Amino acid sequence: MKKIVLNIITIFSLLLMVNCQEDNYSFGALDAPSNLKITAEIVGVTDQTPFGDGSGKVKFTTTADNAVSFKYSYGDGVVETSPGGVAEHAFTSVGINTYTVTIIASGKGGVTSNTTVDVKVISNFSDEKSTQLLTGGTATGKKWFLAANEAGHLGVGQNDGDATKNYYPNYYQAGPFEKSATCFYDGDYTFALVGGKIEYTQDNKGNTFFHNSYKSVAGGTNGGDDACLPYSTAGKKTVALSPSTSFVSKNPEAAKQSVGTVMNFSDGGFMGYYAGATQYEIMSLTENRMVVRFVQANNVGLAWYQTFTTTRPVNVPTDTTEYTTLDWADEFKVNGAPDPTKWTYDLGNGSNTPAGAGWGNGEKQDYTNLAKNVSVVDGDFLKITAIKEGSGYTSARIKTQGLKEFTYGTIEMRVKMPVGSGTWAAFWSLGTAPVTWPGNGEIDFMEWTGNRPFQTQGALHFPGNSGGNAKVGVTSLQDPAGFHTYKTIWSPKTIRFFIDGTLFYTFSNSDTSLPFHKDFYMILNLAMGGSLGGEIDPAFTSSSMLVDYIKVYK
Repeated sequence: MKKIVLNIITIFSLLLMVNCQEDNYSFGALDAPSNLKITAEIVGVTDQTPFGDGSGKVKFTTTADNAVSFKYSYGDGVVETSPGGVAEHAFTSVGINTYTVTIIASGKGGVTSNTTVDVKVISNFSDEKSTQLLTGGTATGKKWFLAANEAGHLGVGQNDGDATKNYYPNYYQAGPFEKSATCFYDGDYTFALVGGKIEYTQDNKGNTFFHNSYKSVAGGTNGGDDACLPYSTAGKKTVALSPSTSFVSKNPEAAKQSVGTVMNFSDGGFMGYYAGATQYEIMSLTENRMVVRFVQANNVGLAWYQTFTTTRPVNVPTDTTEYTTLDWADEFKVNGAPDPTKWTYDLGNGSNTPAGAGWGNGEKQDYTNLAKNVSVVDGDFLKITAIKEGSGYTSARIKTQGLKEFTYGTIEMRVKMPVGSGTWAAFWSLGTAPVTWPGNGEIDFMEWTGNRPFQTQGALHFPGNSGGNAKVGVTSLQDPAGFHTYKTIWSPKTIRFFIDGTLFYTFSNSDTSLPFHKDFYMILNLAMGGSLGGEIDPAFTSSSMLVDYIKVYK
């Protein structure tokens, strides 16, 4: 009896609400969606692979009468809304697993109907390294920020089969702090590992930076400029990892251009810039830096890129300091050994140094002063060559210690990189202060590896920020086979890193307690393997770095 009375009251209330509206406002028929039909297509099913191709991917299509939208609850913690009823999901638990997927169809006025379907699918995909780097391996998680101080922290390029251009933002790259007048840099992004699954929280401080064609999502008007609009990102999302199937994944150099892993965000989750995407390909990922690529949902010809860091960047004051008086140079015009008035050597495997064997980085080479490893050739270039010798490697490391040491200036080098996975070329400097590294400081003017030939970086090491926690600026290198000019302007206010005349990273040096206000000496070397060089190609025999010149201006 109570239930009947409640129903009568509810209907009476609805009639009152309808009668209080003008004639042209009505709910219409509140029919629940019916005739739900669902198909689940497991990707890669054959007679030999009845549970799929190992990607864990399943394509779902749901139809229903009187339905206006559909919601999928995949049974693995991920929930996704699909207005059209079509969705694809990657199940990531390794092995053959059965999932009960619930589909909720919504009709007018919010009335719903639901059904379920069981899918049995295999996933062979696991990326424990990316999971660890992304989350820190803890339930507390790791917090990320947009790397606003790097050139290209937001960029866009083509999304097509052109393997020479589809892996970097060739159309546009934002300059350092270019979007400071917007809310773009306000938020933070936390990834945590909870119960074996990745949880994601975005704190956008109340506002999100929207692509101009998506402003209506937050109640704005599409068109015009990109804009910050109030938008809630509250709540935890689940992130599932799956193998990439993008154009980049099909490139001949795919393994060197992308990690090959895609982050799939549940329930409309996204990172930073809103352009309709919930899938983000990880292009590169280290302890403190991440580059992602995503395709604009309403324009699949465009791929966007964002760079994140684990330290919130500080907007460094503009520094126009220039150094133009040539103070020191080596243009390598005399064939034979490097000029002994300018260069000396580090020898061996580093076992006699405080850093220990492998020069503190797990490197595989022994350094020599032999002509086969280091010499000036053709009256034009310094040639440093890494050579496989039996089960080991030889190479060279030269330095200006005791011969040229200086504070501040412009340091410039023109260089052509070696080739081969495992090579690690570097032009860098160490402080002369009689204290243990990193207390004496380290400025890396250029670092490049054969395992990541399409990117290069500058870095700074000092107490609290060394090794895997160094301050690093990374940029793309479209032509690793050619010569490139690296320039670093080191002043009392900033340390600015350039490649081919383009600024790509600025570090604030105004803190006088930093070690970068004392003398440093320069080092030039070609290492093999190690913490940055990575895995060495078993087929490697030899490769050389060619240096055209090095100049220092005061």
